[in-house]
Amino acid sequence: MSDSDEDDIPQLSAATLAALQEFYAERINETGQEQPEQTDNYTVGALKEDWHMSQFWYSDETATRLAEEAIQQAGKQGRIACVSAPSVYQKLKQLESQREDGSHGVSSVLFEFDRRFAVYGEEFIFYDYNNPLCLPEHILPQSFDFVIADPPYLSEECLSKVALTVKILTRSKMLLCTGAIMEELAGKLMNLKICSYLPKHSHNLANEFRCYVNYESSLLS
Repeated sequence: MSDSDEDDIPQLSAATLAALQEFYAERINETGQEQPEQTDNYTVGALKEDWHMSQFWYSDETATRLAEEAIQQAGKQGRIACVSAPSVYQKLKQLESQREDGSHGVSSVLFEFDRRFAVYGEEFIFYDYNNPLCLPEHILPQSFDFVIADPPYLSEECLSKVALTVKILTRSKMLLCTGAIMEELAGKLMNLKICSYLPKHSHNLANEFRCYVNYESSLLS
């Protein structure tokens, strides 16, 4: 990671950072070993955030809200791409498993740099925003009904490259989650408009985050 990338990483607030340090200290048992993580791979937070990779998971409420938005906009049996948004992918899988009629709903794919998420099998696609056009052959252009993206860095370079990927993947509808400071660039690159809905993270960030869409959204307006 370059110095410029580190500058662009969303920052935890001082109060949150102090609380996290206390939390992690309490998780160490008497033998010096960290307590086991959650075993449900589809629980938001089942895989621990890696701040060095600029990973900050959504709160459960936000993950649910964004997943419900994706399901509504993708339509029955629609295809959803989650680009650097594992929290939403995990919540999508949870919501689909809870369908009372037992029928198949939407399908989702996670495009992610962190190979820990390979536990999701064929629904995991390794993705490096530095190579935005490097996608597997079986991922056809405009093959997703809905794409949600959360670029890891708050920089023009990162958003510009992720925008290329999103435009390849989506048939039309896209939802971007990134810093409020990226509003002008999101409009310029992707013709997106800011929503009134305020996404939250499980650990509060000092940066203000917003959602941006290119369609009429009742959930996010």
